[in-house]
Amino acid sequence: MSIEQVSSTKVFNGWHKQFSHQSTSTQCQMRFAIFLPPQAEQQNVPVLYWLSGLTCTDENFMQKAGALKLAAMLGMAIVCPDTSPRGENVADDNNGAYDFGLGAGFYLNATQAPFNAHYKMYDYVVNELPAIIETHFPVTKQRAISGHSMGGHGALSIAFKNLQKYTSVSAFSPICNPMNSPWGKKAFKGYLGVNTQTWFEYDSCELLKKLTDPQSFIPALVDQGDSDNFLVEQLAPQALTQAAEEVGYPLVLRMQPGYDHSYYFIASFIEEHLRFHAQHFS
Repeated sequence: MSIEQVSSTKVFNGWHKQFSHQSTSTQCQMRFAIFLPPQAEQQNVPVLYWLSGLTCTDENFMQKAGALKLAAMLGMAIVCPDTSPRGENVADDNNGAYDFGLGAGFYLNATQAPFNAHYKMYDYVVNELPAIIETHFPVTKQRAISGHSMGGHGALSIAFKNLQKYTSVSAFSPICNPMNSPWGKKAFKGYLGVNTQTWFEYDSCELLKKLTDPQSFIPALVDQGDSDNFLVEQLAPQALTQAAEEVGYPLVLRMQPGYDHSYYFIASFIEEHLRFHAQHFS
């Protein structure tokens, strides 16, 4: 479980660092970024895992979200994995499309060749990466998870399948019901095959409907801009709200007037999300 440092930059008296390592889940070199707040020099700190969207890497959130100053004040580490496996031998979309293949791992475990050789982002995010972080860095086992767009889908679906692993979950502009969105249908068919029964395992709405123990529910916050170009065709927040209502899940979904799908939207509300997660770290 060795890791190699790629970069290290001091920011807000903490450190932003990038590392690479050979992944057992994806069978290729993976890179992740971590922000360690100044408190980490004296004690172990809780971790927020951030999952980015289509075409992104570990860099987008760290550079654009404006999250690090408050994370430093709150004593919260932030970990950003890449959005897919990468490398010369990693399969990509035949046409180089932005919404499938490299940069578009959808945080699932692919079962269809040739993608099943490397596209195991679910295992990577849920199991391998936290084990690396908790081995090599001064962090506690308290984890929260959040993300944007495809990463919002990843954060919600992962949290709803692993409520015991996270203290809270949030998302910006998530693909809420990927089984019924063009992005999700393309990804699920390519990675999981034509048997749609296997798609239920990674659809946040369907996962919500299966939750039966209110005692296990964790706090969930979703922000969605009402001027998002992808709102109607791709994101379907109303489906998530309906699924939560069916099982009595205490999901808070806020429609934000005038906001779009960009990092300007994320930067406008990221501090509220960080405080939301911080209040649920014990």
